[in-house]
Amino acid sequence: MKFEKYAEITGWGKCLPPAVLTNDDLATFLDTSDEWIKPRTGISERRVSHVGTSELATVAARNALACADLDPKELDLIIVGTCTADEIIPNVASAVQRNIGASGAAAYDLNAACSSFFYAMHNATAGIRTGMHKKVLIIGAERLTRILDWTKRESAVLFGDGAGAMVLEATDEECGLLASKISCDSDARDVLALDFGLSFDRYNFDGVMPFNFEGQEIFKRAVKGMSAAVEDVFQQTGLTMDDVDALIPHQANKRLIDFLAKMCKVPEGKTMLNIHKYGNTSSATLPIAFAEAIENGLVKPGDTIVSAVFGGGLTCGAGIIKWGKRVKPLQDNQLQLPSDGQSALDLILPLHEGAKAAWAKRGE
Repeated sequence: MKFEKYAEITGWGKCLPPAVLTNDDLATFLDTSDEWIKPRTGISERRVSHVGTSELATVAARNALACADLDPKELDLIIVGTCTADEIIPNVASAVQRNIGASGAAAYDLNAACSSFFYAMHNATAGIRTGMHKKVLIIGAERLTRILDWTKRESAVLFGDGAGAMVLEATDEECGLLASKISCDSDARDVLALDFGLSFDRYNFDGVMPFNFEGQEIFKRAVKGMSAAVEDVFQQTGLTMDDVDALIPHQANKRLIDFLAKMCKVPEGKTMLNIHKYGNTSSATLPIAFAEAIENGLVKPGDTIVSAVFGGGLTCGAGIIKWGKRVKPLQDNQLQLPSDGQSALDLILPLHEGAKAAWAKRGE
């Protein structure tokens, strides 16, 4: 199929909750330390939200729209990538549509765990390039801290809350997501799984949602899956590693990011890294990383960027993005989420105590 349009990234924005949970904070109620966490993950702190996923998504959306100087009524589609929706029904995307006044947009959620935002970019780009859509808002938003078991250091130390968004618009210029590959390694879907939703007995639910996180197996399959996806998109475009200007990957583990940078032969200082500040925000990591990469000057007009993601399912994806001509917001895109006065520990300690009580009730 011959495409006549491209999907330019015209807007970008993020939302980071104000409450910061440091590794030292975690050590006050978990058997852990900064010395244990940082060398294994690269994480020093993460954010904890006092509001729901839809509010995080809304702030990020407003920032992306301001950056693009786009009236939300011009949007024809909103996709929210998330695995921590506020409710099972209705979806987060409909809340965002209402909150920003995008009355003409279709709206749906997409759950591919940490890969959700990239899956949304893949689908939105396809819709624009085939002429089905013209202006699409894609969002990655998570409130993971509300569903973690805060008695388990192996998983509790890894994740944080946040949201990021992009506006994609149809253009004749060759830019945006030029090639992408998404896949799913479902044979190992249980190595990263949270028993949440309709699978538990809702009449006897005691507050604990078992989280299976087999770190070594996840890392091995992430390396395999992302390597294959990256190779695929290079084959699609005919580009080589020498053409890469920047790497903006999913922020799950610093060792994994270092592996990707070495594989892609990215020049020193051209890999976006912010996991130390936010931990793994699942679907939100990629759009937050893009927003900060642009703010920090890592992305220049016309740059060729490689992105790769991996998440529960086990979902995977990679893409080659050619940046357009603009790296400056058309309007201020730094709207912040106001604090409610609570610290991160104020928000987390009740969850920790609740999990302890639930495990005690089970006799474990």
